[in-house]
Amino acid sequence: MAARRLMYPIYQHGNPQLRLFRPDWALTLVRPGREQPPDTVQFRIPMAMTKCDVKSYLEKIYNVHVGAVRTRIQFGSNKKRNHLYQKVKQPDFKIAYVQLVDDDESSWPVSPATALKVEEAGEAEERKRRGEDGVSDLMESRTAARGQDLHDVLSGED
Repeated sequence: MAARRLMYPIYQHGNPQLRLFRPDWALTLVRPGREQPPDTVQFRIPMAMTKCDVKSYLEKIYNVHVGAVRTRIQFGSNKKRNHLYQKVKQPDFKIAYVQLVDDDESSWPVSPATALKVEEAGEAEERKRRGEDGVSDLMESRTAARGQDLHDVLSGED
């Protein structure tokens, strides 16, 4: 049986118009492998999508001002083998480099782990600046406790 095209019902007066038209494509924002200028963003896009499609997609759906779009096709890996030791090729995919207009700049959000490391480094630097060293404080407290224990032993107290 042949597949039928999706047909919307004919408009009748009084029908609620709750139709939602979604795009046929999905763009995936990826972190670039090499350093890119701050106004350039990298996307993984479907093979059928063109530069004009990428530009209109971003401008109409996300209201982003696009200056230029460059695309390339990334060859899929051909190194994997299956259980019969036959080569298995990963599918090719298309990469789009979108250059934003000068007033727009993109920046990746900081991950929580990175933010925690930066915060800990800032606290350690602050302690160093104030002259408080956590290791020396710990050693002083241990030696003071040992000295108190030694004093207790020598004086005969439990």
